[in-house]
Amino acid sequence: MDQFLDLPYVTLDEGKRDSFREFDLYVPRAGKRDDGQPPPLICFVHGGAWRSEDKVDYGGLAQKLAAYTGCAVAVPNYRLTPREPTADNYLHHPAHAEDVLQFLQYLQTWSGPEGSNASPLFDRARLFLVGHSCSAHMLPAIVLNNPSDPSLEPPVALLHSVKGIILSEGIYDVDTLLKKFPDYRDWFIANTFGDRESFADFAVSTYPHREGGSHIRYLIIHSSGDTLVNQEQSQLMYDHLLSLGDNGREGGKVSRNFGDLTGEHSAILQGDDYVHIVGDFVLSNI
Repeated sequence: MDQFLDLPYVTLDEGKRDSFREFDLYVPRAGKRDDGQPPPLICFVHGGAWRSEDKVDYGGLAQKLAAYTGCAVAVPNYRLTPREPTADNYLHHPAHAEDVLQFLQYLQTWSGPEGSNASPLFDRARLFLVGHSCSAHMLPAIVLNNPSDPSLEPPVALLHSVKGIILSEGIYDVDTLLKKFPDYRDWFIANTFGDRESFADFAVSTYPHREGGSHIRYLIIHSSGDTLVNQEQSQLMYDHLLSLGDNGREGGKVSRNFGDLTGEHSAILQGDDYVHIVGDFVLSNI
């Protein structure tokens, strides 16, 4: 497994570094494809309530996904909301998702890491995006038609390159989430979105397709053992995607797995079952 770590996806002055806007890339040395074409790229975007965690925490998961699928796997960082924001350091939605979008745009023109061979490591026209917890909110905020945040509109070429999206243990409707977990408002929601009466504008489970985005296939995952985000969130997103039509039916462009995982919210990422569920979806849609 070749590893390329701490790759910047923003341009900075020489000698400067922004660790929040870097990514790691894991490339299996012997891919499973035998047609001579570079494999798709899987991008795993970490969770952490918009305020914590780091790409380094998911190197093991990325390597497992790469080995199982034969695809390169990229894991980006993004800027986080401080646990105790001040006027000088406050960062809030949509800045986190803007970073993820910038990362995805960077991949569209990136020539590859220094030290890699001349052949492409992945097919930039075939991306599979994986979001967990809060990043399962960020990805739909980018690929669906998001009227609240015009800064998250992706270029048409990038949207066309996204072939599949896997979302696990996601937060899709903040108002509904707070009815079940009211303490989350003070814990991280107010700092992330601002302290407001309603968060309906940020409900990605209500956004329509963007023009040119209805081809994307979705897999919604939820563990029966998750006590931090209830299954209602995933059901809302699944039902909404089905309602968008265009073959959005069971067995079509939208599928779900609510039964195979039984671990806690983040613990599911440590087991092989998650790797197989995500990997099988990717392999079945290549």
